[in-house]
Amino acid sequence: MVKIRLTRIGKRNDPFYRIVAIDSQKKREGKFIEGLGYWHPREKNKKIDKAAFDKWIGRGAVISDGVRKLLK
Repeated sequence: MVKIRLTRIGKRNDPFYRIVAIDSQKKREGKFIEGLGYWHPREKNKKIDKAAFDKWIGRGAVISDGVRKLLK
């Protein structure tokens, strides 16, 4: 099953997250299928590729709780 979830990158005490489509059994920082955007909480920036996001939702991908909160 494919999930749309956050993967953490960045330095210690300076988090940066990618929004990715990934197999649900992979690790948090594992190899992902496609990058869909990013979220930088310190700078309050976020960007989501709407076309790619909708493509994965149409294929049956499940959205994680963290990404769901970002979309609100």
